[in-house]
Amino acid sequence: MRFTISTRKFFLGVSSAALLGATATPAIAAQDGKKMTTAQLNKANAAKTADSSASENTVLQAWTGPYDGVPPWDEVKVADFPAAFQATMDKIQADVNAIRDNPEPATFENFTRPMELVGNEANNLFAIWGVHSSNLSNDQVREIQGEWLPKVSAFFDQLTLDPKLLAKTKAVYDSRESAGLDAKQIRLVERNYEQLVRDGALLGDADKAQLIEYNTELAKAFNDFSNKVLADEETFIYLTDEADLAGLPDSFVASLKEAAEEQGKTGWALKNTRSVMQPFLENSTRRDLREKVYTAYVNRGDNGGENDTNATIAKILKLRADRAKLLGFETHAHYRMADTMAKEPDAAMDLMMQVWPAAVARVKEEVADMQAIADAEGADITIEPWDYRFYAEKVRKDKYDLDSAEIKPYFQLDKMMEALFDAAGKLYGMTFTETTGDIPVFDPDVRTFEVRRGDEVIGVQYFDNFARQGKRSGAWMTTYKDKYKLGGNNNYVATSNNNNFVKGGDGEPTLISLDDATTLFHEFGHALHYLNYDITYPGLGGTPRDFVEYPSQVNENWLMTPYILSNYALHYKTGEPIPKELVDKIQASQTFNEGFSTVEYLSSAIVDMKLHNRAEPVTDPDKFERETLAEIGMPKEIVMRHRLPQFNHLFSSDAYSAGYYSYLWSETMDADTWAAFEEAGSPWDKDTAERFRTILLSTGNETDRKEAYRQFRGRDPEVKYILKKRGFPVPGE
Repeated sequence: MRFTISTRKFFLGVSSAALLGATATPAIAAQDGKKMTTAQLNKANAAKTADSSASENTVLQAWTGPYDGVPPWDEVKVADFPAAFQATMDKIQADVNAIRDNPEPATFENFTRPMELVGNEANNLFAIWGVHSSNLSNDQVREIQGEWLPKVSAFFDQLTLDPKLLAKTKAVYDSRESAGLDAKQIRLVERNYEQLVRDGALLGDADKAQLIEYNTELAKAFNDFSNKVLADEETFIYLTDEADLAGLPDSFVASLKEAAEEQGKTGWALKNTRSVMQPFLENSTRRDLREKVYTAYVNRGDNGGENDTNATIAKILKLRADRAKLLGFETHAHYRMADTMAKEPDAAMDLMMQVWPAAVARVKEEVADMQAIADAEGADITIEPWDYRFYAEKVRKDKYDLDSAEIKPYFQLDKMMEALFDAAGKLYGMTFTETTGDIPVFDPDVRTFEVRRGDEVIGVQYFDNFARQGKRSGAWMTTYKDKYKLGGNNNYVATSNNNNFVKGGDGEPTLISLDDATTLFHEFGHALHYLNYDITYPGLGGTPRDFVEYPSQVNENWLMTPYILSNYALHYKTGEPIPKELVDKIQASQTFNEGFSTVEYLSSAIVDMKLHNRAEPVTDPDKFERETLAEIGMPKEIVMRHRLPQFNHLFSSDAYSAGYYSYLWSETMDADTWAAFEEAGSPWDKDTAERFRTILLSTGNETDRKEAYRQFRGRDPEVKYILKKRGFPVPGE
């Protein structure tokens, strides 16, 4: 039953992370005779109340235009969402009832197939809502979300727990072997039934009511957590003295100045987000300010005020533990991992602990190198977390004669976009033609591209690359439309990549770091996954959590290939390609600082698993975080990539809870996959790329993902390749 999955995905903002130089004018709408973008229109309508009885709802209007219709961003009024939610739920309920109440015995044809097609209107609605809650959030959006997220959650719970739907689903399940179904149909039927059972369909009436209450309260808590973190991220540190800018690149300073001017302030404004924190800590020679910026960032959600999230986290953990027990699972981790490749918490922990000791050992080496430089300079300091990035750059310069400031001028965002498209063309035969201005967008900086394979149009790609007020932090990919053969009406994919890059100021092109470029390739890997889908049943579209990150992590590898660097890493002033000697330095330093990046990530994943792999819920998140990090030997010079008080992956939905390990699980497959290209003799080997596309990308979840990987590689992935990739010792080698 696809609607129980995809509609929640869009509403809760779960996805399976606009560009300078756009030449066309974005789609606009009229309000009181004035031309406005969607964001401006929403702001203008913020004080208005929608008439719920209106015959026309801007959110529910039909999608028109190319690709069998595109989202009408330029006409949406936020005030119309409540009526749209109610109307859509009513429509879904009516459609489900018609299928459910068919007096004929349930079969694949009269029950499973039509149920697969229920909810197309909801998918459109929640695609639009997801952008407003994640990319265009404001007080009005948050108020609606607070009221309606629990209602929508309860509605879909009631559908999932409907005993008549369970009976029909079980009837098809019980007769699956004798009904003449093919392998994909049998897999769909089995997964539908197993999902209903896992989510409580066999519970008694009283327990079902209790489950709905748990999920409704969780929905409220998720919204509360998200809003509190976003509120802390929308705070600024203001600089007014030029001496405060010491060491910062000119392009970064220009962006900070522009951010201040947008608020009507003089000086420079530092927003409390990673995209500002990271370059500041890497470059600022003012240690006092590095500490100030660092402290503000790592304490998001943990300041003891109205935006403190610790009590909210404790509430979420209690509800999750109670729900897991009600559903018959040992812990929340066992519940969430029942439909993953790892299956059990111990399997995920085993993989993480194979990598953790080597990462910690490498950190000790990295800190020693940094401390030596600080001592040689007479800094008279002990390396602290706010020093790590700054002195790491000094070590990079010392060891590899490589300065990140030397690299950045060669990484223009627009050129890296071209690199994305070229790589996809060489690997998968895809082309991307800009259509910005031809279809509506929700912000003037959003760019759009038509996607083809050969002569066939397969979809449209959106890019929303820049940070703005009301946009959640981080990077993510989502789909607005999904492609599948069932029904004959879903012929195109609409994918969207969302980043939080800091736009170049004073008319300068946007320059991004090597890490940012990696993020760009990563998120585009998610888009390529969905753009390459060739599935029949939408219910077999969602892959396990620990597979989701695999295609995106594989795609990161092509950024550092000589072809991409020599053709697209061009100096933003001279247009000259990045010098070979600089490329050689980058390649030589590819495993540099891997101790830091691995420990930063893996500590978050380990704490997540230990937090959720327990029957008794944690009541003091801060204390648990401190004690767990001490237990596993967390280096004092590093902080978790996501501390619990701001860990949106875990507490803005259930999506990554007991699942943050999935990045490492996926990267183990990624490193093993890259080894396959290396064994073939080229990162552009056509046969390997086509096998990767047809066996792993295009098939969604039509086959077991472990078996699919074995078909591609001839065996299970080997851990040694991820250790090698990160420059860690391989046991026995």
